[in-house]
Amino acid sequence: MFTGIISSVGAVAAREGGRFTIRCGYAPESIAAGASIACDGACLTAIAVAAEPGGCTFTVDVSNETLSKTSLEEWQPGRRVNLERALRAGDELGGHLVAGHVDGVGRILDMREDGHSRRYTVEAPAELARYIAPKGSVTLDGISLTVNEAAGSRFGVNIIPHTLTHTTLGARKPGDRVNLEVDLIARYVARLVGQA
Repeated sequence: MFTGIISSVGAVAAREGGRFTIRCGYAPESIAAGASIACDGACLTAIAVAAEPGGCTFTVDVSNETLSKTSLEEWQPGRRVNLERALRAGDELGGHLVAGHVDGVGRILDMREDGHSRRYTVEAPAELARYIAPKGSVTLDGISLTVNEAAGSRFGVNIIPHTLTHTTLGARKPGDRVNLEVDLIARYVARLVGQA
């Protein structure tokens, strides 16, 4: 379980098929084999860790299912990746409850400056749009965000300067694909009322 609060931005160091090695600033002793790390919102298991100056690399295996449902198929060495360690009992729940199970891939349609912030318009896959509501929560590339408005399959989010500079969102542009996880509570409510 995660919160959608990014704790580091790493980079893909190597890729062999569905095996990725990611370089990051985490202390190597803080990552045990089998640890869960959300990588652009996808919960992945660290299978190997190696110390490096200023941090470490960790290696993950990604299934064909995950590659088909996320943007990870596009990952190549050098790509920057949002990282979050798994929530521990007693940690602050600063974002919202995030499973790390990407529901689909959205696309950034537009962005514009709004005071000190930047507003993004994102298009969600049609089958996920019903779970996205104004003032509800959504996760884009692992980042917990509040939905400003929603109409059809499109929704808007406002990105503050801290998020722009401490995640990969500041470098995104229209047309980019983003991993999307809808709010867990919205999904369960829809299931309970027979809409899912």
